[in-house]
Formats: sequence, C-alpha cells, structure tokens
Amino acid sequence: MGEAGVGRGGWARGLSGLSDLVYEMATDDAHAELFSVPEEGRRGRWSAVSAGAFATDVTGVAKGLVAAGVGEGDRVLVMCADHLDWVRLAFAVWSVRGVLVPLPVSAAPERVVHAVRQTRPAAAVVEGEGSLRVLGALQRELPDLGRVWRFEPGLAEIVSLGAYMDASSVRFRRDATVPGDMAVVLYPVTTVSRWVRGVALSHGALLSGAADAVDRLGPRVAELGPGRASALSDAALSQVPGLATLLACVAGRVRLGLGGGGRFLDRVRAFRPSVLVCGAGVLESVFEGERGSARSTGWDSLGTFNSAVDAAVQFDRSPKKGAWQRLSRSMYDWQFAKVREMLGDRVHLAVCWGGGLAARLDSFYAGVGIPVVQVFGTAEAGGLFAANAVGARVPGSVGRALEGREVWVSREGEAHVRGGGVFSGYWGEESSTASAFREGWLATGFAGSVDGDGFVSVTGRLRVQAAVEELPVRFRAGGVGPVEEAGVLVEEPVEVERPVPEPDVTVALPVVVEEPVDPPEVSDAELVAGFEARLRSHPLISQVLVIVEGRPFASALITLVRDQLEYWRLVNGRPLSMAPEEIAGDRDLLREVQGLVYEANRSVPRPLAVRSFHVLAEEFTVQSGLVHPSGELRREAVLRAFSEEIDGLYRVRREQ
Repeated sequence: MGEAGVGRGGWARGLSGLSDLVYEMATDDAHAELFSVPEEGRRGRWSAVSAGAFATDVTGVAKGLVAAGVGEGDRVLVMCADHLDWVRLAFAVWSVRGVLVPLPVSAAPERVVHAVRQTRPAAAVVEGEGSLRVLGALQRELPDLGRVWRFEPGLAEIVSLGAYMDASSVRFRRDATVPGDMAVVLYPVTTVSRWVRGVALSHGALLSGAADAVDRLGPRVAELGPGRASALSDAALSQVPGLATLLACVAGRVRLGLGGGGRFLDRVRAFRPSVLVCGAGVLESVFEGERGSARSTGWDSLGTFNSAVDAAVQFDRSPKKGAWQRLSRSMYDWQFAKVREMLGDRVHLAVCWGGGLAARLDSFYAGVGIPVVQVFGTAEAGGLFAANAVGARVPGSVGRALEGREVWVSREGEAHVRGGGVFSGYWGEESSTASAFREGWLATGFAGSVDGDGFVSVTGRLRVQAAVEELPVRFRAGGVGPVEEAGVLVEEPVEVERPVPEPDVTVALPVVVEEPVDPPEVSDAELVAGFEARLRSHPLISQVLVIVEGRPFASALITLVRDQLEYWRLVNGRPLSMAPEEIAGDRDLLREVQGLVYEANRSVPRPLAVRSFHVLAEEFTVQSGLVHPSGELRREAVLRAFSEEIDGLYRVRREQ
C-alpha cells in the first residue's frame, strides 16, 4: 500500500518503534493525510486528519501518560470504540514505551477481569459504565492499577495532566525504543473459551508485518498515484486484523477511514474507499444480495445474472484477454456496475482478510473489475504470513508466504510458519509458549496445503490452542468472585448476569428437559443417531456429535452451516463486521439452538437427553481429518481433537 510501488514498505521495517511511523511521516510531510473521520452533524461527509496534526495530538496524550506515572514497559488497557481517539491513545502508549492491551468495548466483565489480572496494567481508558465498575472493583485488589479514566472525546483529562511538560519527555522515551520492546498484548476472539492467553507482539514483529503487507500489495495501490489511496476496514482495532490493517495503512501512506458506526456496507458507500479490507462474509453478502435481487425479479433475470457471473469468471481465468473475452464481459457491464456501486464504486483493490472466499467468487470479483487478494495470518504469527498479489494470485488461495517467512504443512495437515513477525510468546505463559512451537515452527492451528508454486490454501481450523486452565471469574456488584466455566446447559435454570454475552463463547442458558417417551425395542445407538439426524434436519445445523459413553450425562458438539450463519446474521440485524465466531456465540442464536435441542430431547429417554452442548462456527472437514470422504464424522478423532471443550461441558455441571 505505498506510493512508490514495490519496496515502499522497507523504510518501516528499518524503524525502531511503531510511534516512529507517525513522527517520521510528520517530519517528511506534515500535510500528508493519515485518517478520515465523519464530520459531526453532516451525514456522509468525512474530514481528513493530517500527519502533522495527528503527531501533535499523540504527543499531547503521551505527555499525559508520563505525568500520570505510566513507565517504560507498563501496560495500558484500552476499551473504546474504533475511532480516532483509540488510535491516538495507541500511538501515545507506544511513544512512551508502554504496552497496549486492547479489548473490545463490548468485552464481558469476566474477560476484562481475566486480562487485567494477567497483564496487571498501570492504567486503563474505558468506555461504558459496566466496565468502569469492573475496573473500580479491581483497583482495590490490584495496587498496580493506578489510574482508570472514563473515555471522553479528545482524551481531555489525560492531555491536561501533561500540559505543563516539555515534549522532550516523550521524545527521549521514543528514541530509546528498540524493535524487541513489547508493543501489544492481544486477546484473540475464539469459539472455545473466553479465557484465552494474551499474545505478546513486539514493535519489530508488527513493523515487519506492516512492511511486508505494503511490499506485497503496494504495486496495485501505487497505480492510484501519491496521496489518492483511501481504505476502509471492517475489522476491530482490538483484534489482529484491524491492528495490522491500521499499521499497514500508516506505513503505506493510505488514508484510513475511522468511525462512522452503523452497517459496514453503509459506511463503504458513504466513504467510497479505493482499498476495501474485509472478511469473506462481506463479499459473499454483496454477491448474494445481487443474486437475490435477480431471483426476486424473475427467472429470466436470474439467468442473466448467472450468465454475467460466468462471463466474469471466465474473463478473470482466461490467460489472454482477447477481443472475444472483452466483448463478452462488456455485454454484462451494467450488471457488474451494480456490484461496484454496492462497494462505493471506487474500489481498486479488495483485501480479503482470513481467506475463506471461494475460488469462483474470487474470480468473479476480479472479472467485475475489483481484484481480490486473499491474505491470512494469526495473532501468534504477527497478524500476517501469506498473501496474494494482483497479477500473482491463485483464486481461492491465500497466496505465497511473505518475504522472510516459510510455511510448512505437517503430516497431520496442520500449517506451520516460521520467520518474520512470529510472536514473542503468551504473556506470562512460558510453558504454553514452548508448546506452541514444533522444532522451531509455530503451529497455527489451521489445516492447510501448499502447492508446487508455493501458494498456500487454508481449509479450516483444526482446533484452538489458547485456553486457560484456571477457574474463570464473574464480576458482581460486590466485587469479583469465582463462577462456573461457560457452556450451554439444557436443564436447570441458570441466572445470566450480563445482558450481552461475550461473542466468542457459548453461554449458560436454561432449558427444561421434559420426560420423553422411551420407544420400545430401540437401541441407545439408534436413539442417539436419530437425535443427531433430527438436529441436522434444521437448516442452521451442519453436524452434531452426541457424547454419552463413559460420561455422567449426554452432551453434544454442534457445528453451524456457514451460509445459514450469514443468513441468520442478516435476518437478525447483526453488523456485517461480525465474525462467524462472534455470531456463533450470540445469545439469540444460542437460544435458537437451545430450543432445537429441547425439541430433540423429546425423542429420547431421559438418560440420553442432551444436557449441555457447545456450538462451533467452523465445520468439521475431510481436510482436518475429522470427516470421512463419505461425509460421516470420525467420532474418535473429533473426541480427541475437542477433548478440552468436552471436558469443559462437564465442569459446568460439577460447578452447578
């Protein structure tokens, strides 16, 4: 994402710290536009923020942090919405050699408590009354937590503390920063447990990832000309895709839109970015929206739409774009224009973070005139380790490994990576850090493959590694205390203490198990198979595995159909930026699944009634070794792969 094309990211790789990205740019060109923010009271209008003005604001916040006693290496917890002040605060923390600990503004009290107890921050900036109460209670327990600020626009309270100080107090710390300094502790969203380990990433790792992204994607963006590139992302800044996008845009001189609220596609149409950074779900929903419009108009319109799709796919995949291919494509340009308009009509490049976009859709968008490059990474790998490039891509893949990185696939089919920005370790978890590596290779937890030309394909998650074994906690009005580990119960009523669940976990919910009629002369295995089939008959449910043998009661693992999961999101008005993992943990969706389990329990005797279940957003696949080619589950393999999750379901019951 740079002005000068290939190699533009090299300067970022040579910097000592992340804050240098801003100060170096302000020195080179104070008028360069870094960000765009919505104009208050003027719908659809955006104002640009220059590098010089942003650097001045960062210095003001940084002086306030120094005055408040934030020292070198101190952690600063940030829980705010994704707006300009979040970015100011992040760069201010890095300017004083602090360590950023970002959490979503909607994070559950239990998750906040876990992160605070693990990182022991010196200060916190929090948006939301509930989180303020949590931090207030923790201040009495943790003397390290000196200052807790309520977030306010402009961060005026923090800035006022350092108003008397000279900027040299910040400059000296910034000059002392080295690439090996810790920059951030991230808590990735997962479907397995709220109690994930903190992923510690250094300044050097994040700078390396940003520079590599610029080098790989820069040539396409450079075609727009200096200062003309703008980007919009659907990823939360508190998660690695959002943070990596932020740093890559700053390093590549791409103006990033921040804030705006509302549905992501509405913001896209208002902002009209030239670079769109999003998950596969956004591109899939645009395509499905256009196909749905064609279907509602009539079968003739649907046939025309399908022909247009075929023309776009063939145009992209044709090695030579001859006159016939161009003519065939131009016949449907009126149809393609609708798709481009839905994405703001100015997208020059779409970056699909996390892969997952089918090869046909990948080719369709390229044929429409919106080339898509799929990229992939994990928090432990520094955010990004493989990416396609325009002119050097394989549709459906996530591209070749970035410069200085290697990807290897084990005999079990798990993708491993080494080199580049691999993480420093899990915060305070030395044994867990060691177990994440295999002879120097980081195990990603994803199934993948690498073809003869080095293109990496990711086929799904094998399992999530980062689950903490200690007892979770729940915030109560009187303080913090232990609570049962999260699962979904299907029997006794359980009081739910928070109105909105943390989206990355399953939640304890009440469902009464009624006494069913025991069918005569039917084996337990047949009854269980019938229960599983009954659940699978619902459009939302993909796979079901009931666990009975050797357990005190029946439980189940349930996976969801990806397409139906996206449809559920649309029907229930959830934001487009909501990841599948978040949707799978949504309380309303869990209640739907819970109702299905309740009904299915009527078909089996009480000893076989499922009393606890766990919902996964990712389906079991043949590539992961969990499904036979015939489609039948490899039950023993699933039981081994998800043993921790299954054990957790029974810990729920024991703690009740």
